[in-house]
Amino acid sequence: MTSPRPHDDDRPDPRLYLVTPAAADPQALKFGLMTAFDSADVAAVLMRLPADDERALINRVKAIAPTVQNADVALLIDGYPQIVARAGADGAHLTGIASFESAVGSLKPDRIAGVGGLETRHDAMTAAEGGADYVMFGDNARPSLEALIERVSWWSEVFEIPCVAYATALDEIAPLVAAGADFVAVGDAVFADPRGLEAALKDAQSRLVLPETAV
Repeated sequence: MTSPRPHDDDRPDPRLYLVTPAAADPQALKFGLMTAFDSADVAAVLMRLPADDERALINRVKAIAPTVQNADVALLIDGYPQIVARAGADGAHLTGIASFESAVGSLKPDRIAGVGGLETRHDAMTAAEGGADYVMFGDNARPSLEALIERVSWWSEVFEIPCVAYATALDEIAPLVAAGADFVAVGDAVFADPRGLEAALKDAQSRLVLPETAV
C-alpha cells in the first residue's frame, strides 16, 4: 500500500513542471528553456512532440536534453516510452492507466514513469500501486477547477507519491498549491502569455506559496 503524507510542517516547497508546445522549434525552445530556468524553480520539463518518425523525434529530444539536464531539471517525453532511452530523456509521461501499465516495465527502475489522464480515483490508486513516480490531475478532459482542487486535496491527504496539478491559467496556481499539489504544471499559461515567457514564469513562481507561509 502507498504511505500516508508527512505532516504539513514537513511539506517541501511546491515547484513548477513545465509543459512545452508540441510544435516548438527546437532551437527556439532551447533558448526559451534557458530563460525559464533563470526565472523560476522548474523541477521537470515535459516535452510534447509533433507527429513524426521516431528518428526525427529522437533528434528533437536530443537537441533539448543537455540544456534541461545540465540545469538539474528532469526531461520527460509526453508518450513515446520506446524512444526515451535512445533520446537520452529521463523518463516518460503516459496518458491513461492502460498506457502506463504497458510502458512502466520498460521504464522502471532506471527512468521516471509518470501518469496522467486518470479518469477515476481507482485509476490513480492503480497507478500508484503500479509504481508511478507521480500522478497528474487536470491534464486530460479537463474538469472544473473546483473538481480538480477536490481531487488534488484527496490525493495529498492520503498518498505519499507526488501529485502534479495542471494549471490552465496562472490564477489557478495558488488554489492548487493550497489543495496540496507538489508540482504545478504550466503549458500555454506561460508559453502563450503576451508578456513573454520570462515574465510569465516569474509570475507563476510568485504564486507557489504554501498557505502557512503566505503573507
